[in-house]
Amino acid sequence: METEELRQLTSKLLNYNQEAYNSFIQCRETGEKGDFYTEVKPFADNVKYCCDEWEPAASAWVIANKPKNLYPMQIKNTAENMQMVSVRAFFPETSLKKFNSHIQSIDFVLRHLLDELEDKA
Repeated sequence: METEELRQLTSKLLNYNQEAYNSFIQCRETGEKGDFYTEVKPFADNVKYCCDEWEPAASAWVIANKPKNLYPMQIKNTAENMQMVSVRAFFPETSLKKFNSHIQSIDFVLRHLLDELEDKA
């Protein structure tokens, strides 16, 4: 996979992360769960599809380029956390502290990867 494709996928995941956060805040405010078939499943499927493409490409790039403070295990955990967050975002009973922690962790790794991709370009 080319660096530009990896950059686009990483940006797409950043957008999904922000969407998940916005959905979670809205669910918390209204107290209503998202509808499984019209909201939760389509969003989670899109995120999973993107993660399935992104994770191997990002891991390979990290192994090949050895950026400072970025490791293949972080890539794997970020993909897993992203998929978990994509579902939990629609449930108001989800722990706010845990959810925010995952969102911030995902955001950090994705932004760090984008910065490294820019530097190597």
